[in-house]
Amino acid sequence: MKISVIVISYNEKDNIEKCLESVRWADELIVVDSGSRDETVKLAECYTKKVFRHSWQGYSKQKNFAISKARNEWILSLDADEVLSEELASEIKNIVVSPYEGYYLPRKAFFMNRWIKHCGWYPDRQLRLFRKGKGFFNEREQIHEGLVLKGKAGTLQNELLHYSYKNIGQYFSQLNKYTELAAQGKASAGKTSGVAKILLNPPATFLKMYVLKLGFLDGLAGFCICALSAFYNFVKYTKLWEIKRKR
Repeated sequence: MKISVIVISYNEKDNIEKCLESVRWADELIVVDSGSRDETVKLAECYTKKVFRHSWQGYSKQKNFAISKARNEWILSLDADEVLSEELASEIKNIVVSPYEGYYLPRKAFFMNRWIKHCGWYPDRQLRLFRKGKGFFNEREQIHEGLVLKGKAGTLQNELLHYSYKNIGQYFSQLNKYTELAAQGKASAGKTSGVAKILLNPPATFLKMYVLKLGFLDGLAGFCICALSAFYNFVKYTKLWEIKRKR
């Protein structure tokens, strides 16, 4: 399989080297940067000459632009804070003939200095490896853009490693942006929010993740993930209520 790896970036100097190093073996590395003010571009250029500066147009549009630059039959899409495990890299390299048009990769998150195995966070299967011309990212204004695949998908066994947040402070620094995107997306889809959802959804989220999804087995990190996820939903549905009220 000839593989092109695409990565979008913005101020990712702490992550970009680790990400690109894990896919250094690929036939082509493509980085699309949306105006980083740190050393991201300089570091990326140590791994590939194909670093494109492209003004920010949204997650999906950035990734679709990166796809348009890929020249190989297969494309692997990564975020800058993701790293291919050696086992996953070996598994991908050993695919010779594929009956599928794409593959889901199980993703494991690193949070509060430990790997998270429960809370509904694992295995967080992501459709990231796909045949060129068979996949594209839907252009909706949400944080969790989705890959649309034309054809059947298989699932690989080994893990994609996700270094999503360095600490609690970084989680809160991104909370406002992510909840804003999520609320706007729900509003665009015609969803509504009210007192009942604002009051009941957060505790229900916590109980589901901590009890039903066995978050308590992840120790203090698991408790924090469940509590933060409940707070995330509280903020999201409050913002959705505010958007609908203004309209």
